[in-house]
Amino acid sequence: MTWHVHALSVVRSRLTLALSVVAAALLCLIPWSGTAVAHGSVVDPASRNYGCWQRWGSDFQNPAMAQQDPMCWQAWQHDPNAMWNWNGLYRDGSGGDFRAVVPDGQLCSGGRTENGRYNSMDAAGPWKTTDVGSNFTVKLHDQAGHGADYFLVYVTRQGFNPATQPLTWNDLQLVARTGAYAPSQNYSIPVSTSGRSGRHVVYTIWQASHMDQTYFLCSDVNFR
Repeated sequence: MTWHVHALSVVRSRLTLALSVVAAALLCLIPWSGTAVAHGSVVDPASRNYGCWQRWGSDFQNPAMAQQDPMCWQAWQHDPNAMWNWNGLYRDGSGGDFRAVVPDGQLCSGGRTENGRYNSMDAAGPWKTTDVGSNFTVKLHDQAGHGADYFLVYVTRQGFNPATQPLTWNDLQLVARTGAYAPSQNYSIPVSTSGRSGRHVVYTIWQASHMDQTYFLCSDVNFR
């Protein structure tokens, strides 16, 4: 009897240790568990992967997403890390030559094809939109306080249909270019447009100031 009790105790101890190791490993994978891996994104109008994380991060295995939010569903199925790392859609060393490093059809993933994590952001389809007027504000959250050399904000031309067409550079029209922003956690960029209605993509380029690091961020909007 004593031997069985001892054996059961050993099994329980080993199981507890194994579960602790798994839990620790999972915590290491969570991008917001420390500031060292924190970067940022456009939070209003929400970038594609930030919006998917915001709406479904606590319920990402819910099959109802397939009908209610099909573009987020395909993104979660492709690679959940694109949403867990909503603040990491950037590339280093662009040297300001964005068209050379980000090909047409890959603008929403920043051309990040080396591991395919963000490829689902490029999919054309009925992404959830944020309603905006002709004048609106792009709000960006910078968790790491990188600052900005500048922001470029583009809006797709009238007639472009993001539900059926992949995004190309020729589809974009520049509507705002800023100067430098001191390091902070929240930035606001006023945008003024005219002659647009219906579904569009707002494309924000954030040139961080701590190094040559550039963020490429697609937000889906509906002009009222």
